[in-house]
Amino acid sequence: MTISALRRTLLVGTLGLALGAGLLGQAVAGEQLGNIKKAGEIKIGLEGTYPPFSFVDESGKLTGFEVELSEALAKELGVKVKLQATPWDGILAALESKRLDAVVNQVTISEERKKKYDFSKPYTISGIQALVLKKNAGEIKTAADLAGKKVGVGLGTNYEQWLKDNQPKAIIKTYNDDPTKFQDLRIGRIDAILIDRLAALEYAKKAPDTAAAGDAFSRQESGIALRKGEPELLEAVNTALDKLRADGTLKKLSEKYFNADVTQ
Repeated sequence: MTISALRRTLLVGTLGLALGAGLLGQAVAGEQLGNIKKAGEIKIGLEGTYPPFSFVDESGKLTGFEVELSEALAKELGVKVKLQATPWDGILAALESKRLDAVVNQVTISEERKKKYDFSKPYTISGIQALVLKKNAGEIKTAADLAGKKVGVGLGTNYEQWLKDNQPKAIIKTYNDDPTKFQDLRIGRIDAILIDRLAALEYAKKAPDTAAAGDAFSRQESGIALRKGEPELLEAVNTALDKLRADGTLKKLSEKYFNADVTQ
């Protein structure tokens, strides 16, 4: 065999191996739904410290709107659900590293996040809300009123980014957990918290010394976050959500936790 012929043979072989590896990678990347079905369970991440979405009740049981939604979703998929309480600042990393199959944790759908993750159809519609001490409720009505205020936000959340983009004069205090953030508000270490409007209204019910200040700053839609490259799983999740919406399950859960339909 001549040297040129040998080079051509090696080149073809190399291309063949590369193509095969690429196809294998695609096959593996698209097998998540099958793996979930085979395992008989879907691993769903949520914080577990974010009432009324997910929290531990007085009996020590994990419950909440997104807990029950996750259970209903798994049932539609024909598998059991394994709920994994995960801090917000590591929850999407856990999804990327395949420790989780999905995240059901009020993950706001944004153009930036859609570059890294796939999202189901929205299952809640809400907005960014300022929660303050009731005695200070009249001080904050718009984003302009946050200038010079100490504002608590979850580390790495869309609330932190929104605040940086819309009121750079605010003094931003970041938190890894919600209980500490709420406690700091109530003892006066911070002036306001930016959270989901639905969560703010629910918290104000339980803590009458707090109040949702003004109107929501923006509209936000939350969806189930999935890894990219899993079209079959995405379709199955959307189909399940459609069924839960059609049979009234989503509305029923929403009214149970919010006294209103927040799913549309």
